[in-house]
Amino acid sequence: MRLLVVEDERDLNRQVTSALEGAGYAVDRAYDGEEGWFLGDTEPYDAIVLDIGLPKRDGVAVLQAWRKAGRVMPVLILTARDRWSDKVEGFDAGADDYVSKPFHMEELLARLRALLRRASGHATSEIVVGPVKLDARAGRVSVNDVAVKLTSHEYRLLSYLMHHAGRIVSRSELVEHLYDQDFDRDSNTIEVFVGRLRRKLGVDLIQTARGLGYIIEGDAGPKTPR
Repeated sequence: MRLLVVEDERDLNRQVTSALEGAGYAVDRAYDGEEGWFLGDTEPYDAIVLDIGLPKRDGVAVLQAWRKAGRVMPVLILTARDRWSDKVEGFDAGADDYVSKPFHMEELLARLRALLRRASGHATSEIVVGPVKLDARAGRVSVNDVAVKLTSHEYRLLSYLMHHAGRIVSRSELVEHLYDQDFDRDSNTIEVFVGRLRRKLGVDLIQTARGLGYIIEGDAGPKTPR
């Protein structure tokens, strides 16, 4: 999953970015409304963390411009404003959720996980396809309840495919959603990671749609509560 953080406070931007990267996401960052608007308008992010009080262009104006242009990615707004009317303004502009400053990083991560789940049609943090379970909250993968150790890039690839189980995902889409701007975006790298995943999982999960991309067949759903 690829995210964008638009926050002008550089220390906070760095802290949020570091936490998201530590949770297994690819993250781009912007420090003002103009740069944030441009990235959100031209790059296919899975979700965006957007500060309301930005220089050059206000966060609400940025969000309104995205929605007017048909951008539907989930947006979590950050606000230092306590008035309920400011939060309503953010929701009316197209925000999906908000966090008030100061905030606990775990709350931000949990809210983002919830937005990503809803965007892909999942009710819980656990996605199960056959014997493979991905726990987005813990960042863990298991096969038949046996933990499988994956690199961050392998985890991102499997997570994206499992979140979109049942449809073909092209190599170009994977490249766009798995890597930040600074990564050398070579589509051949995807083939390497798919090969590694197949070996590590040891089950017939990821199928190749010749000439089109990859697909995980079957319905992905939450683990049945005990």
